[in-house]
Amino acid sequence: MDPLLDFTGKVAVITGAAQGFGKLLSQELAKRGAKLVISDINEAGVHQVADDIAATGAEVVAMKCDVSKDESCKAMVDTALEYFGRVDIGVNNAGIAHEFMPLHIIDESIMDHQFAINVKGVQFGMRHQIAQMLKQGEGAILNVSSMAGLGGAARGSAYSMAKHAVIGLTKTGAVEYGRDNIRINAICPFFTLTPMVTNFADEEKQKKMARGAPMNRLGEPKEIVAVMLMMLSPSNTYMTGQCIAVDGGVSAF
Repeated sequence: MDPLLDFTGKVAVITGAAQGFGKLLSQELAKRGAKLVISDINEAGVHQVADDIAATGAEVVAMKCDVSKDESCKAMVDTALEYFGRVDIGVNNAGIAHEFMPLHIIDESIMDHQFAINVKGVQFGMRHQIAQMLKQGEGAILNVSSMAGLGGAARGSAYSMAKHAVIGLTKTGAVEYGRDNIRINAICPFFTLTPMVTNFADEEKQKKMARGAPMNRLGEPKEIVAVMLMMLSPSNTYMTGQCIAVDGGVSAF
C-alpha cells in the first residue's frame, strides 16, 4: 500500500458516522488498516455502519454519542483506550444545519442548538482527544467546518457563526499543541450531496445551489473524503492549523 494512504494500526475516533462524510471516511480508513471507534446520535444507524465494516474484517466499535455532552465525548476516547489502547486520529465531524432564513429572524434557540452541537461538540471532542494524544506524544485531529466558516452564508447566519468558531478552535489548537506533535486541521466543504443537503434541498434547489460554484455542481462525498484522507495521512506530518476549502472553486472568487 502507498505509505501516504496506509493507516495500518492507527486508531481513529469519528463522530457523526451514521451517514455522510463520517460514514464514508470510516469505511475508507477501515480499508486502509485503521481501527475505529465510530459514533452518532443515531445509534441504530452507526451500529449498521459498524456491522458492514466489521464484515470486511476490520476492527470497529460503534456507540451512541451526543456530542453536545462532554461526558459523551469523553466516553468515546475511553472506549478507544479500552479496546485499542490509544487514539491516533480524532475526527470531529458531527454537525447540524438549520433552515435557510434571514439573519434578523434567527432566534436564540436556533443559535443555542447550533453552538451546542457544531461548536461545543468539536471542543469537547478535541479536549479529550488532545488529553490522550499528549500522553502518547503525537496525534492528528480533523475538524469539519464549512465554506460557511470561511465567509458569509446568506440565510445561514447561525450555521456560519458556528462554523467560523470551528475554525477558531482549529487554529488555536494548532498553535497550542504544535510543539507536542499534535496536528489539528479543518476541512471546509461547499454544498455536498450528503443527507444534510439532500434531505432539505430537492433537485431544483440543488441546481440553484450549484450555480454558486465555478464548477457548476455540488460536491460528491467521495471528493471531500479523499481530501480528509490526505489531511489525516500519517505521511502528512507538517500540515497543521490549516482550514482547507474543497469547494468547486468558490474560494477563487
